[in-house]
Amino acid sequence: MPVPAIFDRLRIPVIGAPLFIVSNPDLVIAQCKAGIVGSFPSLNARPQSQLDEWIHQITEELAAHDRDHPDAPSAPFAVNQIVHRSNDRFEEDMMTCAKWKVPIVITSLGARTELNDAVHGWGGITLHDIIDDRYARKAIEKGADGLIAVAWGAGGHAGRLSPFALVQEIRQWFDGPLALSGAIATGGAVLAAQAMGADFAYIGSPFIATNEARAMDSYKAGIVEGRAADIVYSNLFTGIHGNYLRGSIVAAGLDPDNLPEAGPEAMNFQSATGAKAWRDIWGSGQGIGVLDKVSPAGELVARLVKEYAEARKRLAL
Repeated sequence: MPVPAIFDRLRIPVIGAPLFIVSNPDLVIAQCKAGIVGSFPSLNARPQSQLDEWIHQITEELAAHDRDHPDAPSAPFAVNQIVHRSNDRFEEDMMTCAKWKVPIVITSLGARTELNDAVHGWGGITLHDIIDDRYARKAIEKGADGLIAVAWGAGGHAGRLSPFALVQEIRQWFDGPLALSGAIATGGAVLAAQAMGADFAYIGSPFIATNEARAMDSYKAGIVEGRAADIVYSNLFTGIHGNYLRGSIVAAGLDPDNLPEAGPEAMNFQSATGAKAWRDIWGSGQGIGVLDKVSPAGELVARLVKEYAEARKRLAL
């Protein structure tokens, strides 16, 4: 199955992952102008009415960019929907996405046939994130157009499988759009993801350390200063296993080497110091060791493009 034409505008086969709390219109617009898919979780827009304002801003600014730069049009943007039944904004957020005919909808924590049908109805496509082959098959059965394989080492909620194992299993039966997530932070790693069988690299944590990201300076500094060994995998904070920065766990008054397993209260976790997941306990993938500064998102994408071209040249591709 060919990659949908909606991705033809990409300078490099990269999708910027939606970052809870961190992603915002400024970051998405910068990513799309630079030539990669920019995305944000719908729940980042609060109150719900702000979602309409955000998508309006993104749509207008990208349209203006395209008028001014016909030879270098922007990449499409995506909105991430949490499909889990606990999301009481789901219906309203989907109505807002339908109003603006959002080109790409990324779905997480559940798959719904009615969502895929709705997005297809307005001409968009859906990508569903999964952590293993079983969930991948369910997503496609329910009508998703493509998959995001969230492998070991990805930031935030992440799976336990090697990217090699995960992509290999999916490609045995699925030839549609496939993105790979997990410690990808260089142009060479983007090319490696393609060599394994993915169509796109799905990159999140490096964009936390950008000027446009809505993250505290201390969070951005933690990303820049961190290494793979500083990432802790735990389900304590949300009930779902994910990767977090060790320093933020310590700052919350917890021992990152002795975290208990989550109980039923995990979705509302709060430490004795008042620290909460995502706000104070920061998600991050294992690929951050190559970052050495906070930079504009466009500069980060330009580095990825340069490294990607160099990697292809080394391999005479």
